[in-house]
Amino acid sequence: MLARISALFASLLGALLLSVAGARASTLVIVGAGDGHGVGMSQDGALGYAEHGWSYSSILAHYYTGTALGTAPAGAKVRVLIGNTVHVLPLETYVRGVISAEMPASWPAAALEAQAVAVRTYALTAHAGGSRFDVYSDTRSQVYRGPAAETASTNAATIATAGQIVTYDGAPAITYFFASSGGHTEDVQNAFGGAAEPWLVGVSDPYETKASSWTLSMSFASAAARLRGLVKGSLRGIEVLERGSSPRIISAAVLGSAGDTRVSGPELEGRLGLESTWAYFSVKHGSAVKAEPDHSGVAPAAGGSGAAGAGPAGPAGGAAPPVPTSPEGGVQGPAGSPGSTPAGGVVAG
Repeated sequence: MLARISALFASLLGALLLSVAGARASTLVIVGAGDGHGVGMSQDGALGYAEHGWSYSSILAHYYTGTALGTAPAGAKVRVLIGNTVHVLPLETYVRGVISAEMPASWPAAALEAQAVAVRTYALTAHAGGSRFDVYSDTRSQVYRGPAAETASTNAATIATAGQIVTYDGAPAITYFFASSGGHTEDVQNAFGGAAEPWLVGVSDPYETKASSWTLSMSFASAAARLRGLVKGSLRGIEVLERGSSPRIISAAVLGSAGDTRVSGPELEGRLGLESTWAYFSVKHGSAVKAEPDHSGVAPAAGGSGAAGAGPAGPAGGAAPPVPTSPEGGVQGPAGSPGSTPAGGVVAG
């Protein structure tokens, strides 16, 4: 009798060990689209529109819904934190030092001109350092490289759009931008939280390139290590709870053997090293791949990364004539918190 019990115990233990080993051997497969936060203007999408004959004004009107072009205040200056020192620069000088740091100078004129207006407007609306300065010189605001960034094409874009800014109801409208949307941009409140800003809503982005789709695979052990502090017990998977309009993840649950932990899309992106929050999860074991639970009601498209929008109509208003690469500089998003920067002097530019 004792021998039979011992044999049964050994059999159960073996099955358990095989199950654990199988779980450890499983791979988390993540298929997604886009690069960056997804709010405002997609630089890769702007490239596509420019290549299809859209003017810079039409590109901006598409990405910043309900906006118009206005004029910056005469003699406007920008306070830029470079290292520990605040430099005060004429607005147009600042714009010339940013464009090629944020978008390849070889891109079509209309894309560079759209970037120039977005850069100029962002500089006037960011207020990253409160009363001390307006923008960082790095990806916390937008990348400023000074005269070293100036090229013939980007200086021409600055001149062609001189003084022009994006406005909503007559006031400057903050102009977030990023590298690649994957086919649709996102509503600002879904990406950054807080109140909705009516010009920062998700729109179709049909000229995104196939290069904006991506796949990432990692072992469950690696995923669990990256999600340390969120996993209760052993990692069982990731369940999407809610998606935005793009459809980027708003919230998800990290499934653990001892319970689940709710997590935001941006935190999940940061922890797992994703290119964006537009992501779908599957588990691969051997040759079998099974989709993880997704309660958002938004299924991935045939390509696996979600549904891109339909093709656009022609540009609103007049249109001017016009393998893409990733932006050379950083991807601009929300400014840093005021008061969190080192003290420094102010230098007139």
